[in-house]
Amino acid sequence: MSQPGWEIIVDGQRLYGQKGQTILEVMLQNGMDLPHICYHPNLGPIQTCDTCIVETEGGLLRACATRIAPNMVVNTTSGNAKDARVEAMNRILHNHQLYCTVCDNNNGNCVVHNTTEMIGISHQKYPFEPKPYKPIDDTNPFYRYDVNQCILCGRCVEACQDLEVNETLSIDWSLERPRVVWDGGVDIGESSCVSCGHCVSVCPCNALMEKSMLGEAGYLTNIPADTLKPMIEFVEDIEPSLPPVFKLSDIESTMRQSRIKRTKTVCTYCGVGCSFDIWTKDRQILKVEPTYEAPTNGISTCVKGKFGWEFVNSPDRLTSPLIRRGDKFYEASWEEAYQLIAEKMTAIKQQYGPDAFMFIASSKASNEEAYLLQKLARNVIGTNNVDNDSTYCQDPATYGLRTTVGYGGDSGSIHDMEKADLIMTIGSNTAESHPVWATRVKRAHKLKGTKLVVVDIRKHEMAERADVWVKPKPGTDGIWILGLSKYLVDQGWIDRKFLTERVDGVDDYIESLAPYTLEYTAQMTGIPKETTVKVAEMIHEAHAMSILWAMGVTQQRDGSETSLAISNLLLLTGNFGRPGTGGYPLRGHNNVQGASDFGAKPHFLPGYQDPSDDEVRARFKKVWGTEIPKNMGVNNQELTGEILKGRIKMLYVVGEDTALVDADANQARNAFSQLEFMVVQEIFMTKTAQYADVILPASPSLEKEGTFVNTERRIQRFYQAMEPLKGTKPDWIILQEVAKHLGANWPVYRHPSEIMDEVAQLTPLLAGVRYDRLEGYHTLQWPVAPDGTDSPLLYIDRFHKPGGKAQLTPMSFVGPSQEAEKFDLHINNGQLLEHFHEGNMTYRVRGIEHLVPEVFVEVSKELAMERNLKDGMMVRLVSPTGSVKVPVLITDRVSGHELYLPMNSRGEGAINNITGTGIDTRTDTPAYKETVAYMEILDEEAPNKSPLPRYNWRFHKRHPQLGVQVEKKWRRRDYIPLVTTPAGKNQPLEEDDHGSAHH
Repeated sequence: MSQPGWEIIVDGQRLYGQKGQTILEVMLQNGMDLPHICYHPNLGPIQTCDTCIVETEGGLLRACATRIAPNMVVNTTSGNAKDARVEAMNRILHNHQLYCTVCDNNNGNCVVHNTTEMIGISHQKYPFEPKPYKPIDDTNPFYRYDVNQCILCGRCVEACQDLEVNETLSIDWSLERPRVVWDGGVDIGESSCVSCGHCVSVCPCNALMEKSMLGEAGYLTNIPADTLKPMIEFVEDIEPSLPPVFKLSDIESTMRQSRIKRTKTVCTYCGVGCSFDIWTKDRQILKVEPTYEAPTNGISTCVKGKFGWEFVNSPDRLTSPLIRRGDKFYEASWEEAYQLIAEKMTAIKQQYGPDAFMFIASSKASNEEAYLLQKLARNVIGTNNVDNDSTYCQDPATYGLRTTVGYGGDSGSIHDMEKADLIMTIGSNTAESHPVWATRVKRAHKLKGTKLVVVDIRKHEMAERADVWVKPKPGTDGIWILGLSKYLVDQGWIDRKFLTERVDGVDDYIESLAPYTLEYTAQMTGIPKETTVKVAEMIHEAHAMSILWAMGVTQQRDGSETSLAISNLLLLTGNFGRPGTGGYPLRGHNNVQGASDFGAKPHFLPGYQDPSDDEVRARFKKVWGTEIPKNMGVNNQELTGEILKGRIKMLYVVGEDTALVDADANQARNAFSQLEFMVVQEIFMTKTAQYADVILPASPSLEKEGTFVNTERRIQRFYQAMEPLKGTKPDWIILQEVAKHLGANWPVYRHPSEIMDEVAQLTPLLAGVRYDRLEGYHTLQWPVAPDGTDSPLLYIDRFHKPGGKAQLTPMSFVGPSQEAEKFDLHINNGQLLEHFHEGNMTYRVRGIEHLVPEVFVEVSKELAMERNLKDGMMVRLVSPTGSVKVPVLITDRVSGHELYLPMNSRGEGAINNITGTGIDTRTDTPAYKETVAYMEILDEEAPNKSPLPRYNWRFHKRHPQLGVQVEKKWRRRDYIPLVTTPAGKNQPLEEDDHGSAHH
């Protein structure tokens, strides 16, 4: 329900706003500008700069922080208001050396520059004075801080403390000359900074800048230091004093627009789907600039999205088709490669039939490319043997949701996190695997009092922050959820009205919970009864609960059953179909959701349509002109076995490193060596590409256009920022050309939008998806009706099941597999914040490699003491399927005989060399999280050196506080207030909410 509208009068003009809005918000939404520096729509009022002061009946007030009242009269042009704003700006310039013409931040969007001009400063009242500190801190690999350019607006602090909630930055107001400090006063490179880039993105000047921008943006900025310093002093002397000269910087800024290209793109790492503008100069990436418009992330980024794009220009890029002859690859022309592919594929099809082929789509390529690959498989070859990375990670979550509520995707959006009273994460290292999603959880927890329950065997950041950390025995999450559910039933703390009206199978499900008493649950999971009761009480008290889960759940033999249990728990408590409620399986890759949505699955056509359905088959035949196969195809997990049995002869891989990510990587590589023919489309020579017969050099997302689907079901466009590297082609073009050489009668797709139009024609789930509806930062969350109406929140009125009711589904657990007693260590595995999966992209980013240069295994202090382990000591972990060799890192993030080995391939530490053969009982997803091993110590005399550098953020303590603590500034003896409150007049309520905006 919308808030009542109020009318205010600003400079004689009537404006309309909503109760709770501030003067500045109402002015901006009505197209009236007002100087402001510290205010940012993603951060809310900070109240440090005083440049937005206006006059009201209450006196001089900050427009950014004063809530409107009915018929309020606001004057922005009075002499008192103007004088206050000029004084405020002069105080700011006392802290800022103004040399815009030779500044890399002079790109038309410098807030300090623009506000100085807007206020009309023609002469600095208070000359700039350098601060008595080391002027530059460049100890972070990605950005630097210039203390003499810092105006102490506090935007960076607000962003760090209350948006990212990493809680590293503050302003030390007690100093004679206050300054921004990291962890109380250490160098950035020795702090808890996670290089998320929030601070840099919100800085209104050049105090915090990306190192990639320095000396690169302007025509006059790439000047040697000994020349630049006197030039700055010269410009600073004359520029603010003479408006005509000041305009020179505007001219220089305008000139830059011709060589700096700003392109909207979507992040190519995790499934959160952050979008932002990327600045390029030819092929040089200058910076990533997130924007308020971005629907998922707003101004938020993580270290990878903000700074992790260097791989695009890596010298390791493949730039020519390669053909294997014997044990070596030789460069070939595209036509030669296509001819060989066509000859081999045609011969294999003739000899062995269409089901001798397997196609693997990329979870990092576009939706349109996934669609074309599955079309190549089904329409040209005639097989349903096509899959993507979701079999390795998220199929169990999809199964659980499809079985209970209908759609196999998140039931709401990231914005539901701020509307929940209780958020529970299960098997999700959210702060490192999905860091921008985690910012929303941390923010709701810190600022809005949202309760946080974290269920995980490892003490990561989210567990440290939780109100309740639930630590189950490995593989018993589902049993605990059933025990929790039974206790809720026994207490009468379930939503009977919701269940009666909207859910089937209630009585049978409740009856199936009978064995899961508190005693039994505690015995099986190791979770004390008191903890289960506490969480049940929190659920009972919450009006809206959301549950997030990830690979800690899905990569178990009971992954599907546990996902069912999670969805059932939400149904029992009525937590679907309302804002702040629902189930959120957090997808791993940027487009693993989209690859499945667009048909790269062996048992689903695009839009999860059944290939055996006659109506569906007729629709596809009409458009494609051929029959499609009915039989169930082979999935990724079955692939290796099918090759070794001689059934799969040819493998076509687009952008997946299957030789590293398969559950038994050793067996997979053995199988690939036995294929008759293998084609790989890639940007690097991956482990998988090394087994190919033909390698086709592809283009990453910055070199093409298309769409991705993020974990929220959100379809987003990305645009081409640079031309494909010479010798490479986008996957959607390569696949068309391969199909053409195979004799396919496809239309000529001149642009990915034409592919999307074909998908919409075939797929009811995506019927209203068109590129014009996705222009810029506009997005659609499926299902999308033909008229373009999308579905941000599912199940408001009905579930996507027959009759519109959800289905509570009983289940049974098989439990973790049992190995011989000698395998006495449990090897947990997962993401690191800095690196993505095997590291094919992130190890090619120098700054990320600096932060985490090598793989390591986390061992507990107890195990280290038991086995005389030291940091850096090399050990071999031996599992039933293989071994790895890694250095030890001793930490309290793990306990007992539980170890943590991150997923990356540096050195001899690739986790999939030791993962086992167990699979989820419903979807064949490998049980990666059930890996067991024993340890061999390789070098007892090794030096005591941490494999993770001590400057890494994990070794440093955060310094939480609420925002910038501007009250400390106001209490300083040298602060003279500009805000007034005349005696006898009531001052309108000032906004004190931190981060009041919706992102």
